[in-house]
Amino acid sequence: MNSRPSWRVWLPFAIIGGFLILIIIMAWMLFARVESSISPDPVSIANASLSNMQEQNRLTVFTASYNATVTTTLTKLGLSARKTLIMPGTVRYELDMAKLKPDNVRWDARDDTLYVEIPAIEIARPEAHIEQIQTYDDGGILMALTDAENVLDQANRKKGVEELARQAQNPVQIRMAREAARRAVRHNFAVPLQAAGVEAKIDAFFPYERSRYKERWDYSRPIRDVLAEQQKKREEAE
Repeated sequence: MNSRPSWRVWLPFAIIGGFLILIIIMAWMLFARVESSISPDPVSIANASLSNMQEQNRLTVFTASYNATVTTTLTKLGLSARKTLIMPGTVRYELDMAKLKPDNVRWDARDDTLYVEIPAIEIARPEAHIEQIQTYDDGGILMALTDAENVLDQANRKKGVEELARQAQNPVQIRMAREAARRAVRHNFAVPLQAAGVEAKIDAFFPYERSRYKERWDYSRPIRDVLAEQQKKREEAE
């Protein structure tokens, strides 16, 4: 007599076991999909941050105050007049955020680093503090007989603005503006990532520094490409 249990006895257990395995697999797939949908994605967050920054248009990252002292001399009718102008003014150092494109933002998954190539600093036209302008003149007769004073004032104001712009090109101030720009860009990308609980490094640099980042820039991927690949995988999974 055969002592082994009949397959009829084991069949219900096999069916139940199969259903349990199927349920476990489906539950695991559902959990993985839900987890991927709620897990913070650094690339998606960086892309949203980029869009917000582009909407800001121009970002003032640094301001500096200068004083221009200029003198103009005018000779006319055998007479001469001279006028000196002291013009305080403020200069803004800006980033044109419209120039920050998706290809300028790259993600390196090897070390969770976001590389951002910042547009070059742009110096806005100086804003003269008209109410604080001081003038000193020498040549009252010529000024009294002609329009020399107006001519001297116009020439001095033009030269004053040009002098403020020249002072704004000071290498020390440019360096300070660039560092301020780095901090501002890093901050704008880092805050949303930190709020989502994502640990990522932000490395911001300027176009003239590209050679220092060549290897990392070549290996890292534009966030546009990463997002496109993620979208393709989601469509294939569905």
